[in-house]
Amino acid sequence: MKLTPIFLGALGFALLAGTASAETLTIATVNNGDMITMQKLTGDFTKANPDIQLQWVTLEENVLRQKVTTDIATKGGQYDIITIGNYEVPIWAKQGWLVPLDNLGADYDQADLLPPIAGALSVDGKLYAAPFYGESWMIHYRKDLLDKAGLTMPASPTWDFIKQAADKMTDRATGVNGICLRGKAGWGENMALLTSMNNSNGGRWFDDKWHPQFDQPEWKATLQYYVDLMKADGPTGASSNGYTENQALFQQGKCGMWIDATVAAGSLIDPKQSTVPAANVAWAVAPSGTGINNHGNWLWSWSLAIPASSQKNASAQKFISWATSKHYQGVVAAANGWANVPPGTRASLYASPEYQKAAPFATATLNAINAADTQHPTVKPVPYTGGQFVAIPEFQGLGTTVGQLFSAALAGQTTVDDALKQAQAVSTREMTKGGYMK
Repeated sequence: MKLTPIFLGALGFALLAGTASAETLTIATVNNGDMITMQKLTGDFTKANPDIQLQWVTLEENVLRQKVTTDIATKGGQYDIITIGNYEVPIWAKQGWLVPLDNLGADYDQADLLPPIAGALSVDGKLYAAPFYGESWMIHYRKDLLDKAGLTMPASPTWDFIKQAADKMTDRATGVNGICLRGKAGWGENMALLTSMNNSNGGRWFDDKWHPQFDQPEWKATLQYYVDLMKADGPTGASSNGYTENQALFQQGKCGMWIDATVAAGSLIDPKQSTVPAANVAWAVAPSGTGINNHGNWLWSWSLAIPASSQKNASAQKFISWATSKHYQGVVAAANGWANVPPGTRASLYASPEYQKAAPFATATLNAINAADTQHPTVKPVPYTGGQFVAIPEFQGLGTTVGQLFSAALAGQTTVDDALKQAQAVSTREMTKGGYMK
C-alpha cells in the first residue's frame, strides 16, 4: 500500500496529538531507598498507562518537608503528588489542602490496609493519603557482636541494658560503634528519636495545660543519657547523621546496634546493600525506661497524597493506586526479592508465606506497629496525640528548632542544660503565641 503525503501528514498529526495529550505528573518524594526503588520500577506503570508521564523531584527529608509545606500552604501547584506522613495528613486535610482518595479503583482493597496506618491517614472516614510504607521503631542489632560481649537481648530491653551493651560492643580499633542513633536536626529526624525516647522514659512535651516540660527531670535524663551514650559509643560526626546515614553505617558493619525505623530491616540483610551477613542481624522491641511500660509509641508512614492545587486528580490517583497496591508489592518482590517489599501497610503481606520466609523481621515489625498507641503516647496525661511527634501545626517549626538545639548539644557546641533551657523558653513562647497557654 502506497502512503500518500496527505495520509502521512494526518498520521503524523495524530501521533503528535497523542503525545501532546499525555499528562506529566510531578512527584515530590524523599530520598529513602524504597522511594528510589519505586522510581526504578515505574516502567510497569507507564507501560500500562502510556498517556501518563512522570517527573520526579527527589529530596533529602528536611528539604522535602520544607518545600512541600511551602508549596501546599501557598497553593503553589508545583507538585501533583507529594510524599507526606501521618503528621501532616489530619492537619492539612482539615485545611482543605488535600484531595480525598476516593478513586483508587475497584481492586485496590482499601480494607487490606493495616488499621493503625489507615486510621492515621484518614479524616472523617475518608482516606487522604495512601501509605507507601509504614513503620514503628525497634532495635536492629548485631547478634554476633552481642554474643561476643557475653550478653543476651532481653524480651523487653531497657535503656540501661542498651548502654551496657553499647559499651561492650564498641571497638574503636575495628571501627565498630556500639550504637548508632539519629543526630541530624529536624522534627522528623533527631526529634522523632528523642521524643520517643522521652516517651519511653515517662516524659512528655507538654503537661495537660500545654506547659512545656523541658525543665522536668525526664527530659534532663533523656537528653543527658543520649549525649553521653553517643559520645562514648557512637560514630564520629553523629550530629550530622539521620536515618539514611545511620542505615549506611550499619550496612557497612560499623554499628553494633541501631535503634530506628522498622522499615530499614530488609536493607540490612540484603547482600546487595549490606556487608553484614544476614545471619548476624536480629531485632528486638524498642527500649523503655526501667520500670516504665512505654516503648515510645513511634508510628509513621511515608504516604502519597494529592495537593488540592493539582489539576491532574484522575491521573494522580491512578499512580497512587499503583504505587501502594498489592500488585506493586509483587513487582518489587520479582525485581528485588520479598524481603525488600515496602513493609507496614497491608495485612495480606504479613499473611504471605513467601514474605514470612524471606523477612525474619516481619513479626517484629507488625507487632511494633500494632502496639503503637498514638492516642495515648505518654505515661502522664497530655492534651495531644502523635507518638514521636506532637500533632499540632506549630510542631513542624518548633520541633525543628528544638532539634537544632539538641543537635548542638550532641556536637558539643552547647551543654545539655543550656539546650534544655533554650528549648523551654522557645516552647513557652510558641505555646503562648499560639494561644495554647492562658
